[in-house]
Amino acid sequence: MARAPGLWSTNDAGWGHPLGAVDTDLISWFQVEATAVADDRPLPVQPFLHCAESATARAGVVDLAAIQVLLPVQGLVGVAHPPYAPVPAARTTEWFPACDPRTATPVEVTVTGGRDRAVTGSARALADDVARVARPVFDCRGLDVVGPEALRPPPFDDRFWNGPASDGVRMRGHLSEWTTDAIGWLSEVIADVSARLGIRAPALVTVTRA
Repeated sequence: MARAPGLWSTNDAGWGHPLGAVDTDLISWFQVEATAVADDRPLPVQPFLHCAESATARAGVVDLAAIQVLLPVQGLVGVAHPPYAPVPAARTTEWFPACDPRTATPVEVTVTGGRDRAVTGSARALADDVARVARPVFDCRGLDVVGPEALRPPPFDDRFWNGPASDGVRMRGHLSEWTTDAIGWLSEVIADVSARLGIRAPALVTVTRA
């Protein structure tokens, strides 16, 4: 029996985080929780980021340089997706090709499991699966396994997750558009691909405009 569609709710939010790292360029932050998602639905990152963008815009005109989300990948491990939706977000890929080609933006996407090294242990498989599923929303053109110096630290201390990060995966390519819709969709793909690879740690995903 399929589970109910995933919902998310905000626990807390703000501008400057009370446990914020020094010299962060944080604009706003949101702490949310998600219910179990239906077998044919993705983690609701896209709708969450859309609402986060609307809330942040209340502060004025925002020129986003990066978005960072901590994905509860461990909650997706073992979910039996139906054959027609092995990676649920892929069902809406056709929404994005209608974009003006001039909106394509070079980006760097980093993924880390903090102290858990399963992400880097699956680096090639992760990048290959993301490249296959996310095309043409994200055309992955390069892959590196990187150390903590190449990762953007979270704007809060490591009590919030499985940090500090020991290593991570960095993918380079073009995002079809620099929007929270595209970033949220890509994050949903990364979450499900990671879970299918058996990664059981929260994944900190950062998408940076290059």
